[in-house]
Amino acid sequence: MEMGVLPGTRVRIARVAPLGDPIEIRVRSYSLSIRRAEARGVYVTADAS
Repeated sequence: MEMGVLPGTRVRIARVAPLGDPIEIRVRSYSLSIRRAEARGVYVTADAS
């Protein structure tokens, strides 16, 4: 939550490291790299658009 991943925020996977960890996501107007363990705490739903 400290990094802008709040309920209702759009998140897009930008890249995944060759061995699968970390994952780069786009949040608002910046990139954020998080570990898979941290990513498990982010729940998403598909965007209809």
